Amino acid sequence: MSLVAKPAALLQQLETALNQPRLARLKNAIFVLVLIHYWSRLYSKVVVRGPTRAAKDAYAYCLKLFFKQLRRLPSVQAKIDAELSKTLKDLEHSVLSREGNTKRYLALPKEGMSKDELRENLKRFQAMEDVDWAGGRVSGAIYHGGDELSDLCTEAYRMFSVSNPLHPEVFPGVRRMEAECVAMVLNMYNAPKTGCGVMTSGGTESIIMACKAYRDMAKDLKGIVDPEMVIPETAHAAFMKAAGYFNIKLIAVPVNPVTMKADITRMGRAINRNTIMIVGSAVNFPHGIADDIVALGKLAKRHKIGLHVDCCLGSFVMPFLEKAGLPTTRFDFRVDGVTSISCDTHKYGFAPKGSSVVMYRHPAIRKYQYFLCADWTGGIYASPSVAGSRPGALIAGCWTALMTIGEAGYLETCKKIVGARREIQTGIAGIPELTVLGDPVGPVVSFGAKEPINVYDVGDKMSKKGWNISALQNPPALHVSVTLLWVPSAKQFVVDLKDVVAGLVADPKSGNGNTAAMYGTAATIPDKTIIEDVAAGFVDLLYKA
Repeated sequence: MSLVAKPAALLQQLETALNQPRLARLKNAIFVLVLIHYWSRLYSKVVVRGPTRAAKDAYAYCLKLFFKQLRRLPSVQAKIDAELSKTLKDLEHSVLSREGNTKRYLALPKEGMSKDELRENLKRFQAMEDVDWAGGRVSGAIYHGGDELSDLCTEAYRMFSVSNPLHPEVFPGVRRMEAECVAMVLNMYNAPKTGCGVMTSGGTESIIMACKAYRDMAKDLKGIVDPEMVIPETAHAAFMKAAGYFNIKLIAVPVNPVTMKADITRMGRAINRNTIMIVGSAVNFPHGIADDIVALGKLAKRHKIGLHVDCCLGSFVMPFLEKAGLPTTRFDFRVDGVTSISCDTHKYGFAPKGSSVVMYRHPAIRKYQYFLCADWTGGIYASPSVAGSRPGALIAGCWTALMTIGEAGYLETCKKIVGARREIQTGIAGIPELTVLGDPVGPVVSFGAKEPINVYDVGDKMSKKGWNISALQNPPALHVSVTLLWVPSAKQFVVDLKDVVAGLVADPKSGNGNTAAMYGTAATIPDKTIIEDVAAGFVDLLYKA
């Protein structure tokens, strides 16, 4: 037999073997399984997101694949790189121009600085701040409880500046203060006797650790190796970060377009045998809306999964609404089905930046948050959260803030902050060209604009008047997170807002500022990886000395 004939004969034998009845049935079975797999994925997409959103998602996915292949062409990538370079140059100028042409330190000084020289440099860095945050013109970001409290927290920080809760035998006082901070927040959120928690570095870490706990618990108790979590699309980006870190499939469900609350029906449809947790917010970051936690609790109980309530932003405002006689909703551990809550002490608790609390209904859940290693050569290692060493000084500062302000103080700040938010909301509602999104209950209000007004133009013009407010997308909007500093400025904000909108109505072409241009361009770019490249470049700039 010739060499050419041998492969042909082998192929014929292989074809004959594959056409055997048993193998044919196996092939058909595999084909059916593959078909069912992809059909179920498509069906779940349509059921959860709706036919229109699912079609848009499919279109966006196809475009993403197309542009990914297109970017492989050297000429296309070169053009994109040139545009990115130009954009990043503009960003660099925007970020670094505020610092001025001052001396930069790129290596350790040969000799240490004198105290006077050091203080001069620190004052120079402080002078780079060009936003009037002390005058109450910054949305969120700075949760200042007053100069007297800041001085006390600074004193506490100084006393415990070398402490580290990793060594409780060396710093028993820090251990005690941390435990008491957790206990106070648990009490505030009406935790049961079994309630427990951990202090973290901030809301993002609190959320990440809760997701880690549910993932590990589901794997241990249910054998789930392909975990999924279901969140409303308004939930904090920290849940997306946790999904990326811990390989959890994230299912983001569209919210009700009128109330901006989690769509309970759609979230229920998204739950399957791999779902480890669902999420609700009280309140969410974008719009200040509290989801229907009672309904989510029933959903979690029915499916025997965890429900995490993100109260990082609502923190020390939401628990005092009821006592203040203000409109509220049920959101804490009194709701059956709530198994964990995150609360930032460094927001409306006015503690120094770098402290938050994640709470659990029972220690049986919390233990899955821990990292435990019994056979490390360095000894038995146990850590409650991501960090090993932690600054005990921040714990001391947090304890100081909670003990200084107390329940009466937080009740009073709740009244002031929510009162200012309601004043701003009423002012926005009185401007025909603007519309308030949903019905906020906490410290945040968001608003969009009616055509032909571009809401981002409103934001840019308010920025020129000295206001620093946050831009949102999907849908385009702006939001104000009212702080204690903002309270005296509420009336002036409404006055300036009316003036800005009136100016845009009279001359729509007077807009087209940086934010409008950026978000307008982002909305028209089908390949979102380009936007991610710009975002990565921005983060790179933060580390340019």
